[in-house]
Amino acid sequence: MDEISLLDGEQEESDKPPSSCPRPARPLRVAVIANVKGETAVPNHGPEDAGAEFDRKETIQAIRSAIESDGHSTVFLSADTNLPFTLRDARPDICFNIAEGMGGDSREAQVPALLELMKIPYTASRVLANAIALDKTMTKRVWRDKGLPVAEFQEFRDSCEPLSPALTFPLFVKPACEGTGMGMDGKAIVRNEKELHKRVAWVIGKYRQPALVEDYLPGREFTVGVLGRNGAGRYQPRPELYGKDGYHRFPVLEVDTANSVTPGVYGHDAKSLGFDEAGVPGFICPAKISPELARSLQDLAIRAHEAIGALDVSRIDMRMDAFGQPRLMEINSLPGLTPDFSDLCVLAKADGISYRELILEILYLGASRYGLVTLKAPRAVRSYTMVGLNRVVHRPSPVVYEKNQ
Repeated sequence: MDEISLLDGEQEESDKPPSSCPRPARPLRVAVIANVKGETAVPNHGPEDAGAEFDRKETIQAIRSAIESDGHSTVFLSADTNLPFTLRDARPDICFNIAEGMGGDSREAQVPALLELMKIPYTASRVLANAIALDKTMTKRVWRDKGLPVAEFQEFRDSCEPLSPALTFPLFVKPACEGTGMGMDGKAIVRNEKELHKRVAWVIGKYRQPALVEDYLPGREFTVGVLGRNGAGRYQPRPELYGKDGYHRFPVLEVDTANSVTPGVYGHDAKSLGFDEAGVPGFICPAKISPELARSLQDLAIRAHEAIGALDVSRIDMRMDAFGQPRLMEINSLPGLTPDFSDLCVLAKADGISYRELILEILYLGASRYGLVTLKAPRAVRSYTMVGLNRVVHRPSPVVYEKNQ
């Protein structure tokens, strides 16, 4: 039988992943792709918090260990300029993507775009959703046009632009295309025109990108995780996690910044602190809210996730306005996965989902998009074809994929 090559150009052309069909999930060769703190280069003249979104080696190893625990092999590939060549040599069946990118417009879409070009399956959101999610202004425009609740906002490309009459002080100013609370501290809240234009000028000069200005939301802040998609339960190791709509609803996490190092702001300084350090925000999960409000926030998060075309996993931040109504702030299509620290991991742990289970659910959600995971079906023994990107092997085995048999 002819070898299936990663780069031979003879695979079926498609601008979408192929439809799912029953194939075994194991064993897979999984490349974990990430930018590493202290190793991936950052701009010489960039801000002090440049590279704040990059992952530590310990996080990468934790992800690899979780994947390997279910019978797969892994390799780590750095998301740098050598990635096209290391991918060619590694020849993975699928990539577990957590790469933040290396600067420039829509940097979180760089690795997905490369993987699409090389026709390599990967996890989480695809190119456009990652590009939109990083651009907070564009995200808000999409949400607003979809009728989802957002605060009034305006993007500034010049600090001298006049303020829209739709906005009223106090206002909140942040970089339009950063994550991990970058560019957000106590001075991000401005109360008059002088403070506004000074802060906007600082953001534009420091981060070399537009500044997003929006009404300051004074209410409680919540983080909501999204996992799944339509029909997800048919492919997953734990199908009972998913509702009829294909989504799992994590408990809601409340972030209490009242006594944090940056009161009222969940910024970079606060996000970089450990749970036992002075000035860290309070994390309450499940949040002390009514079941009705929790369900409303969960459903709103799913609508926000779907509105930008996100896939399989994301984390949505929202805050209550002065009238106690939730407003969407931003979405992270590549949520952090540091064990016992990142918000999504805290949500999973509070929900009784282990770190290993969380990583495997994300992996198989991605794999199922490319036909690499079997459909749930009555047990039967028959011959199946194991599909890898550089091999085809025939062997008898159950059609049903069952974890840890």
